[in-house]
Amino acid sequence: MSNVAQDQDQVDGPISADGVDEEPVESNRRLFTGNTYFVVAVIAGVYAIFHMAVLNGWSIRGWTGIDIPFLPVFPMETWNFRIVHIAGALILGFLLYSARAFPEQDKPGRHPLDLLSWLLMLPALYACYTALGFATDIAGGVMWNGIDPAIRAAEIWHYGVPLIGASALGIVIGWMRTRTRGQILPADLLLCICAVGVAIYLITIFGTLMRNATGTPFAPIGMSLAAVAGTLLIMEMTRRVAGLALIVIAGIFLVYVFVGDLLPGFLNAPDIAWERFFSQVYTDAGILGPTTAVSSTYIILFIIFAAFLQASKVGEYFVNFAFAAAGRARGGPAKVSIFASGLMGMINGTSAGNVVATGSLTIPLMKKVGYKPTTAGAVEAAASTGGQIMPPIMGAGAFIMAEITGIAYTDIAIAAIIPAVLYFVSVYFMVDFEAAKLGMRGMREDELPKFRDMVRRVFLFLPIVILIAALFMGYSVIRAGTLATAAAAVVSWLTPYRMGPKSIAKAFELAGIMSIQIIAVCACAGIIVGVISLTGVGARFSSVLLNIADANQLLALFFAMCISILLGMGMPTTAAYAVAASVVAPGLVQLGIPALTAHFFVFYFAVVSAITPPVALASYAAAGISGANPMATSVASFKVGIAAFIVPFMFFYNSALLMDGSWFEVLRAGATAIFGVFLLSSGVQGWWAGARAALPIRAGLVIVALFMIEGGLLSDVIGIGGAVGLFVLARATGGARAQT
Repeated sequence: MSNVAQDQDQVDGPISADGVDEEPVESNRRLFTGNTYFVVAVIAGVYAIFHMAVLNGWSIRGWTGIDIPFLPVFPMETWNFRIVHIAGALILGFLLYSARAFPEQDKPGRHPLDLLSWLLMLPALYACYTALGFATDIAGGVMWNGIDPAIRAAEIWHYGVPLIGASALGIVIGWMRTRTRGQILPADLLLCICAVGVAIYLITIFGTLMRNATGTPFAPIGMSLAAVAGTLLIMEMTRRVAGLALIVIAGIFLVYVFVGDLLPGFLNAPDIAWERFFSQVYTDAGILGPTTAVSSTYIILFIIFAAFLQASKVGEYFVNFAFAAAGRARGGPAKVSIFASGLMGMINGTSAGNVVATGSLTIPLMKKVGYKPTTAGAVEAAASTGGQIMPPIMGAGAFIMAEITGIAYTDIAIAAIIPAVLYFVSVYFMVDFEAAKLGMRGMREDELPKFRDMVRRVFLFLPIVILIAALFMGYSVIRAGTLATAAAAVVSWLTPYRMGPKSIAKAFELAGIMSIQIIAVCACAGIIVGVISLTGVGARFSSVLLNIADANQLLALFFAMCISILLGMGMPTTAAYAVAASVVAPGLVQLGIPALTAHFFVFYFAVVSAITPPVALASYAAAGISGANPMATSVASFKVGIAAFIVPFMFFYNSALLMDGSWFEVLRAGATAIFGVFLLSSGVQGWWAGARAALPIRAGLVIVALFMIEGGLLSDVIGIGGAVGLFVLARATGGARAQT
């Protein structure tokens, strides 16, 4: 018996996806019990419900007609809603996430720095009190501006200095203080108060005509001071939940604001005073701009939807269905990974998060059936990354693209179909050929969930079906997402996991917690977008791209690809695309490329940065589960997902792949492109005509694949003819067949 068969026989009993819907707990995430847990759970749940209410225009006042003092009338004013959106995520984040990972053994008790934290709450609370006083003065008719010396002094000494000082020291203390997993530190409560102080002032000022004065001498200095404190808090929160990569990039951009006038060439920027920059960065030109607009609407709505799917155990069903459908194929768990990760990844919103959710089950099974740990991790990383390009949700990328470009969401989702198919078909071929080379078989019947049992519960796909149907029937994204969320709760009543009031409350709590990372990342990406907008570096980059294109358009596209990947390395998909869309996409549009094609181009490369060495977040997460070397896993995942690096060039040269053309053109382009990625996968994996392929044949396969990918009628004929010739040659010369 082969080693593969022996390994496979170690899989005892039917596979179950139990635990896939369980929420992973990060190393710096606090775990509460008792009253503390209850309070934090209520805050998280109310935060999620608040968004659902605002987005759908719900209010007690609207339902009852009773005028209750201080009860908000929905929908809220847009800027105020976004300010509250960020402030709420900061408060919840500082309560839940410590400044550093927790030690293996807790060290409870008081610490000398706690007293300093409590004392610093006094200036933080004073700043909040002062901001409320400003609101009272403005309501009383005081002409608030940045020119009056008395107003300027009050804002600096009674608001800005206390707030910024408390924020900065709170961040430092959070780093220095020893940590206990079930304890909220006074330093983090201090940062929560500072977040409230920022929100109170900005809502007060943006509620007046002062928003029109941003970037002018009439802007109150307090706007800049509040933005400094807010920027500090956002960057610290992002560091806690998403690591240092995005913080380093944001820090470089912030430094560029103040040294850009000293740099040569296209990097040279105008001299910008700090007051002017910060008075604008916390507006819709930066932090409150497109990234936060999307995170406060579509993203959090679909996070709530995903939380309801988790609470109703629909996610487990998706994975079990994938096992039942694909588990019998050779190398079964790897193909299950492609199916399940595609389903889960489009909702999940982060490649690395999807790796953790589904990879904890699929990676060990791949290893058991004979895949090397490196390959197992690479397949999961590539499949999870592909979930970000899977319509209709596309990990929230489609919504950001719609917000930035003004193109209808449904048009974006339709255009994404063929590229997503090409990606997953390519990964499938790569996995299948690897399994063929290793002589693998499928999993046994008794190792898999019963397909007939899965079919009986196919109604659990109903929330996804309702979402897609509502979108294409013309409902708004918000209304469609709300209907799908309600459907997830309703279909659960037909399962053992019926969602009652307690489960629904738990789902909202889970949604509030799940939203923290993506909101912080979007806000931090907004800082970078603000720098790009206010310094004009994006326009200057576009001119450089135009100059390169004058010499060679393909070289310009290659340069754009490299910059998109570089900007996306180490960042979640949403932030990666937002930054690349600000820097690279405008230059591509100026080249004459349609906006949809240009934004899809940078979106794809921002997504695949998650599996591109040397900084590949999805690959590193998979390596942590498989036990393989992270760098080796990232190289292997790059190989498995190689089609993703070709597909954007394919739809650039053949717009029919983005559904731009007649049905015949679209179908021909799709069919020939699929055959092209089949040939490319054969060449990369070295498996052709049922045998291992020699190096010359592999090289020939890659060449004819490129002819098929080009998309022209003549090139397709050459590609097909070349493939037939290589098939005949392989049969004639023979090859080292896989051992069975």
